[in-house]
Amino acid sequence: MASLDAVISGKPKMALAPVQDAISGKPSLIGLDREQLAAALRDKGVPEKQVKMRVAQIWNWIYVRGISDFDAMSNVAKDMREMLKANFAIARPEIVEEQVSNDGTRKWLLRFPPRGAGRPVEVETVYIPEEGRGTLCISSQVGCSLTCSFCHTGTQKLVRNLTSEEILSQLLLARDRLGDFPDRDVPVGAMVPSSDRKITNVVMMGMGEPLYNFEEVKRALLIASDGDGLSLSKRRITLSTSGVVPEIYRTGEEIGVMLAISLHAVRDELRDMLVPINKKYPLKDLIAACRAYPGLSNARRITFEYVMLKDVNDSLEDAKGLVQLLKGVPAKINLIPFNPWPGTNYQCSDWAQIEKFADFINQAGYASPIRTPRGRDILAACGQLKSESERMRKTERLAFEAMMIANHGEDD
Repeated sequence: MASLDAVISGKPKMALAPVQDAISGKPSLIGLDREQLAAALRDKGVPEKQVKMRVAQIWNWIYVRGISDFDAMSNVAKDMREMLKANFAIARPEIVEEQVSNDGTRKWLLRFPPRGAGRPVEVETVYIPEEGRGTLCISSQVGCSLTCSFCHTGTQKLVRNLTSEEILSQLLLARDRLGDFPDRDVPVGAMVPSSDRKITNVVMMGMGEPLYNFEEVKRALLIASDGDGLSLSKRRITLSTSGVVPEIYRTGEEIGVMLAISLHAVRDELRDMLVPINKKYPLKDLIAACRAYPGLSNARRITFEYVMLKDVNDSLEDAKGLVQLLKGVPAKINLIPFNPWPGTNYQCSDWAQIEKFADFINQAGYASPIRTPRGRDILAACGQLKSESERMRKTERLAFEAMMIANHGEDD
């Protein structure tokens, strides 16, 4: 096993391309829907008869071509480019650190400029490559207010919501870093290939609770799924919530993406402890909201996420309760081996117990894949994200290193 100093510092690292100055004070065009973009152009004097054309041009350059410099808009008149440069921004966030796991998982620590009287903030974004697909895990908040007891992010207090610009910028930057935008020498107007993308799926499962930032998340995901832009299928976008019941129906009705529920317990008294939002929206209300999710069918199942905690929620009685709780709900159950983080008192269930749990659920008719832990060595796995601004103390680093060695051996 590599030393923790190497892990925490992100080694091996990749050389980072220079980033543009994001602290310009200019409003960004990223994250505006078409109506907002049109209004911004009108406000700067663009003639009404040109607005629709200019919106289409800018939209294509930002979301299809992936440019972050107005000068690259080669089919836009020079005076228009100068006006855009003088009044707006399309820069990427600053990359503070980029880490690459032994399994190919990548984690970026991104810094966004201050908003109003606030201060710069940092979030983490994770890319998980798998055979035939690549998934980008995007954050919706800086920190989190839910304090789920098994989640590292929950130990960082909520700082603020991310804007639609900041949510989308995570996707744009990841596509930059992975070479997922077309080469700059592809002629303007030429058909841009959409196959062989490295990022095929997006999950709102990073830092924060997406449904506590509904409007900004909605705008970002509608832009991400726009067929004339980033063009991600809504079937390949999944929003994960810990159970903000009033917004679940709206998610299906207004956004139309796939839904995942961070469940983790089948009894209210246990879920109150693991996922405290359950005290406000108990299991009865949560499951009722899932049953009413628009478009729910065997082809559009809800994913229920269930972290496996040793001697906490991993008994066969829990498995039986899970099957009973979800009876009649088109569902897939993702079993997630607990991913350790500094200071946690939880342990991952024994592998044999996880397999027994999965076998029972499978036999009851539910798909229950066991999620392969990815990016554990760089704290990029499920439940491990936390802004690097909340840095580990030396004692935490040593304790984490000892725990990883004990769990996986020196030579992992």
